Amino acid sequence: MTTSLTRHASATRTRSRARVATRKSGYLVAVAVNALLLFLLNRSPGWQAVPFLTDAMSRAIGVVNLSIAVGLVANLVYIVWDPTWLKALGDLTTTCAGVLAMLRIWQVWPFDFPAGSPWNVLAHLALGLGLVGGVIGIVESTLRYVRAVGVTPT
Repeated sequence: MTTSLTRHASATRTRSRARVATRKSGYLVAVAVNALLLFLLNRSPGWQAVPFLTDAMSRAIGVVNLSIAVGLVANLVYIVWDPTWLKALGDLTTTCAGVLAMLRIWQVWPFDFPAGSPWNVLAHLALGLGLVGGVIGIVESTLRYVRAVGVTPT
């Protein structure tokens, strides 16, 4: 006997993916945004034009570029092929790269905010929340990957 509760429980266990065209258009947007970010950060004056960034950013820009490039490459791959296991593995990879970039930014702290402004505290808070979210994302992506490769086709 199937009740509404069991139907709901089974429906929540099997989330459906968005349509292929919707996913591919999202991947294209992500590629464009990542390419634009790489271009803007690395052309002259690039990140140096941002008034609150110090020269210490030069010690973090390499890993920031790496993080953006990993996301760009992952989304290019997804445009061609995006099975669930590959998407989970790509999400795991891009999240790890993002966490590394945030850790490097935290280490060098390339920000110079006016004395007495709340921006220094807010930036620390935002970066800390990003790191916590990244670690959660790594766990979640790992679990999605394990589940995806553990499923055998019928």
